[in-house]
This record gives sequence, C-alpha cells and structure tokens, in this order.
Amino acid sequence: MSIVELERVEKHYQSVHALQGLDLVIQPGEILGLFGHNGAGKTTTIKLILGLIEATKGTVRVFGEDPTLSEARNLRRKLGFLQENVSFYDQLTGLEVLNYFAKLKGVSKKQSRELLHQVGLDHAIKRRVKTYSKGMRQRLGLAQALLGDPKLLLLDEPTVGLDPIATQDFYQRLNQLKERGCTIILCSHVLPGVEKYIDRGLIMGHGHILAEGNLDDLRAKANLPLTLRISGDVELPENLQGRIKQRNGEIHMEVGLEEKMQVMKTVMSLPGLENIDLHLPTLEDLYTYFTGSMQLEAEK
Repeated sequence: MSIVELERVEKHYQSVHALQGLDLVIQPGEILGLFGHNGAGKTTTIKLILGLIEATKGTVRVFGEDPTLSEARNLRRKLGFLQENVSFYDQLTGLEVLNYFAKLKGVSKKQSRELLHQVGLDHAIKRRVKTYSKGMRQRLGLAQALLGDPKLLLLDEPTVGLDPIATQDFYQRLNQLKERGCTIILCSHVLPGVEKYIDRGLIMGHGHILAEGNLDDLRAKANLPLTLRISGDVELPENLQGRIKQRNGEIHMEVGLEEKMQVMKTVMSLPGLENIDLHLPTLEDLYTYFTGSMQLEAEK
C-alpha cells in the first residue's frame, strides 16, 4: 500500500490557486525531496498530508485514509513533523518539552531521554529552552518529530541552524529511519546537502509539478550538458576546440549526454593527458533549469 496518495488535488484560497491538479504517490521507505520557491505549493502539500487543511478538489489519502476525518486520529500517531521555524515553551527544559509532546501523542515518556541522546542534547536535558541556541532548538524539534517511531516523517528545512557535523549526523539518522521502513518527505533549499540522500525529487512551481524522478531521470529530462575537466599537456582535436574554457590551468569542456562516451574515448587517447574528471549536472543545476523553464514559459 502506498503511504501517501494525492489524486488531482487542488487547493484554492479565494483567488489564489495554491495547488492545481497535483498527483503524487509516495511508497513505503522512500525519501522524497520536495523543492520549489516560496509559494510553489510545498507547505500546502504538507498541510494536506497532515490533515490540517482540506483539499478544494481531488483526493488525499495517508495510510489509505482521509487525514482530515476525526476517525483518522490514530493515524496521526504514525506521523512526525518538523516545521521550519521551531518554537517551544522557553521556560520548560528540553526534557519537559519532550515529555509534554509525548503525552499529547500518547506515547511513553521513556522515549524522551533516548531521543535527546540521539540528537546530541543529553548535556542540556535539564536546561531551559530559552538558553538553547538555534541549532539546539532544531535538534529538539527533530527529537519531537521522532516521538512514537513515526512511519511517515515530514521535515521542512530540518538542517537550518545545524553545523556541518550535526547536519551529517542528521542525514545518517534519516538513513537509519529509512532502513527501518520510515517514509520521509524532506523540504529544503540547501540542495547540495540533500542530493545524495533522496530517492526521488519533486520540483514544484505555482502549484504544479515541474519535474519529478530520481537524479538520473531528472538529468535525462533536462538533457543538460556534463562538464569534463582535463589536466595535462594535451591538444584537443579541431572538432572539440570550440568548447574549451581554460580555468586555473585546467581545460573545461561541456559535452552533451548523448555524446559523452565518444568524447571520453577521444580525450582518453590523447598524449600528455594527466587526469580527467567528469561532472554531471547537480540537483541545483536541475532545479535552476526546471524553474527557469517555467519562468520562460510564463513570459511567452
């Protein structure tokens, strides 16, 4: 059974069409990256999945149920949510905050200390939240989202305020959750950080899906050139000379995906070649391409 199913979903706020005919299916154990500019429809999509708002048109199913119905109260125990700007009661300690949310969610308070340890806050469990840094508050928010061992985790800009080591620890934690069957929806503007952790990316714009698929799928759809970095005392044949850009003593050359193998064979056979690096379009490149294509289409 699919964890999340949205079929022809629309959401209107008076004259604003936040979502327009959105179709989305998310499978168990999948990490989906949800990307788009502010106003693209990401937050609206998350609110629909959480059951906080109802769709104007279309069907929303989470674990096979309509998340807005009162009968779906039990399914909310399977959900974990971390919003972008976390806010807690400043006068409570970190442990008191987690115990409070554990009671609301109907799970054992025994998890609180364990989760605080997992997110690196054992040293601050008895400190008031008002003394926490932004990064510590973000870790506390992640611990709150993980209460009850959720089967579906929705994370909105989860690494905001985290240092590089904490960010790496966070993504390792996501991999562990995925291995245990947890499905994760991850919204982030820090695209280089999430690229290697998502199974699939969904790029949105003005309430529409602009592109979706794994990185290979997105690269094939965009058909952007890859870049070869060549070092050594080499002389490229005439048919490749026009593509050369010299940077810091290296030769940079853009190559279409369909001609990659032929150009690579040509370069590898050149005398004087010392090294060659192949750089495929990144998630950030693909995001820029698809959102830029939308803008060009809108201006026509």
